[in-house]
Amino acid sequence: MKMRLVCIVLCCMMPCRMVAQEVQEDTIAGKVHQIEKVTVTARRMPNKVTSTVPVQTMSKQDISQLGIQNMADAVRRFAGVDVKDYGGIGGLKTVSIRNMGAAHTAVSYDGVAVSNCQAGQIDIGRFSLDNVSILSLSIGQSEDLLQSARLYASAGVLNIETEKPHFEGNRTSAFLARVRGGSFGYVAPSVRWWQKLGERTRLSVDVGYMRADGNYPFTLVNGKYVTREKRNNSQVESWQGEATLYHTFKDGGELDVKGYYYYSARELPGGVTLYNPISDEKLWDENFFTQARYKKKFSAKWTLQAQAKYNHSWNRYQDKGVEYTDGVYREVHRQDEYYLSATLLYQPLEDLTFSLAQDGVANTLRNSLPACPFPTRYTSISALNGRYRTDWMTATASLVYTATSEHVEQGDKPDNFHRLAPSVTVSVQPWQDESLFFRLMYKSTFRLPTFNDLYYFRMGNRDLRPEKANEYNVGITWSRSKWTIFDFLSMTVDGYFNDVTDKIVAFPTTYVWKMANYGKVHATGVDATLSASIPLFKSVGLFVSGNYMWQKAIDLTDPDGPTYEAQLPYTPLHSGNVAMVIENPWVNIGYSVVGVGKRYFLSQNIPANEIDGYVEHTLSLSHEFALKDYRLSVQAELVNLTDEQYDVIKYYPMPGRSWRLTGTFKF
Repeated sequence: MKMRLVCIVLCCMMPCRMVAQEVQEDTIAGKVHQIEKVTVTARRMPNKVTSTVPVQTMSKQDISQLGIQNMADAVRRFAGVDVKDYGGIGGLKTVSIRNMGAAHTAVSYDGVAVSNCQAGQIDIGRFSLDNVSILSLSIGQSEDLLQSARLYASAGVLNIETEKPHFEGNRTSAFLARVRGGSFGYVAPSVRWWQKLGERTRLSVDVGYMRADGNYPFTLVNGKYVTREKRNNSQVESWQGEATLYHTFKDGGELDVKGYYYYSARELPGGVTLYNPISDEKLWDENFFTQARYKKKFSAKWTLQAQAKYNHSWNRYQDKGVEYTDGVYREVHRQDEYYLSATLLYQPLEDLTFSLAQDGVANTLRNSLPACPFPTRYTSISALNGRYRTDWMTATASLVYTATSEHVEQGDKPDNFHRLAPSVTVSVQPWQDESLFFRLMYKSTFRLPTFNDLYYFRMGNRDLRPEKANEYNVGITWSRSKWTIFDFLSMTVDGYFNDVTDKIVAFPTTYVWKMANYGKVHATGVDATLSASIPLFKSVGLFVSGNYMWQKAIDLTDPDGPTYEAQLPYTPLHSGNVAMVIENPWVNIGYSVVGVGKRYFLSQNIPANEIDGYVEHTLSLSHEFALKDYRLSVQAELVNLTDEQYDVIKYYPMPGRSWRLTGTFKF
């Protein structure tokens, strides 16, 4: 009888559910009910434990609540990253992964690589955080098989994804106005406009302006003498704007077209040596690029992504001094790039995926230096990739082939170059009911000599060989959700070894410095990360994240030299950071601390070359007010809470305690 009753009840329920899906009226009340929209929010785990390589992410929410001021400040919170900051708001800021050099690190902006063929390193300080949705760092081989061949060829990728337009209810437009102000004359207003142009088309426009005098006070220590000085020649002014069109075709294809413009005029404060803080250097930068990305999934097996980009960069350098013939020295540089990329993904089986990526790049350089050869470089990059995934294992393999052809209008040209670089990654999950993974990685990479390395007046060397590197990584990752007091808890530990040969360095010759392949470096280290979310009370939660880095990077170039087995310049043995956010209905509180151990600014590890370590604290308070259809958020930040005096680069003192206020109005 019980079985019969159960069967009868189930049979009665099944048709009722089917009818409920088909009719549009409430059969009881005889009318249609409008269900209120429910928004579910959750914090993203900052470390991807299932990845075969170390991957770290930082969301827009993390950036805002921690009071992070600029892109360099955000990136240096990732494990395994070295950020060089040449002081102040307008100083150059570059990123290097595990001491391999900034030229080995690729920067991707909305999926398309950012380039600088002249210097080989990207100044990440020129990118604004205002419209960033996700910031991520992949060390080694990324798992995205649809990425371009250029990104496959790098030792790691810093990926910047901007926020796409999204609308509430039936709205077709959205606006945001933001004003920031702070210490040292800092003012930065910005506006954003999102617009629906149809059912499948959206437009995003962001414009920002920033200025600061940057003349912050600092303490100068020279032996037993300590004086209070002030930075000068530090004023910076910049404009930035971008517009992006997002369109989805009827067949499911997606097209993004972006136009970007940046202009800055910066005074360069220079290094402070022997009580001489005076500098008359200035730098003007202009950068424009337009890029398009198209993605189409033709079937369950075939997917295509195509990219195109034109990039124009111009800069002018000026210095005044009696050592110059007419009292002024000037340099003007212009570089242009034309870039095409296509990636085809094929998935013959559910567990097996292949992709083939092909990039073509043309780079040109023009400058005002004597005997400029006006070079043009053509580069072809091909990447064949495969991934096999089961319930307990993921394995990927890649083969990247790079070929270059160099042309000059005058003088000798370097030999053409071609090279094949493999990589392999494996991730294993021994127990299906436990989020515990073991991962292994090997990746062969190299970086081509830049135009400055090859052609810069007197210093350039056209016989340079590419700088080669081999990356090895072994790691363990673990995570768990809803465990004891935690909403989630995740940990990663990775040990690595990097072998760099033919390192390109400036080497002294009889009369001038010359670029040369003179270097062999071994870097051994450990990166450890932790993140956790803890509910404290009703509507109150604590989010904690942190990382620790131990790195031994030594010079093995000359066994008889004074720097043999010495720690590389600007490489701390210990560094790390901790961040905490208390989320609640009243005032969100963010606190972070960044610590860096002692370093050496020259190759010889002697006390005279030592730079003291430092610890920097940041505190932020924020709250958002909901006013019907409008939202107003206010945030206050106190940076370098303890007024720590430190240098990231020797003789370039960083600011002490500073403050910033931000008001954001959304409507």
